[in-house]
Amino acid sequence: MKCGPLYNGDTIVLPKVRGAVTWLQRLRGLLFSPALPADGGDALLIRPCSSIHTIGMRYELDVVFLAEDGRVMSIHSNIRPWRGCMQFGARDALELRGGVAEKVGLKVGDVLRWAA
Repeated sequence: MKCGPLYNGDTIVLPKVRGAVTWLQRLRGLLFSPALPADGGDALLIRPCSSIHTIGMRYELDVVFLAEDGRVMSIHSNIRPWRGCMQFGARDALELRGGVAEKVGLKVGDVLRWAA
């Protein structure tokens, strides 16, 4: 699985973002993985993806949906286990530990770039 930092402009927003780009990686997502850290040091970018679910998760997630150009289309905060969300027109979904999107300052309209 590829891994690299996520940038907002020239600033590293998240230092370690793993990419789920194959069918099997997208299917597994964060299931059976250690919990994402609450400090924002780790995240999962699912590509392509316009909807997610938290079935089987043990903790809340923030989900940031990105357009094809990397623009943040929507941010869904603190999605509890056994829920779901979607964004029409999104190409990617960035999954973070609940509360991290606000902690690192992500906003709708930001343009993010994954360097992996």
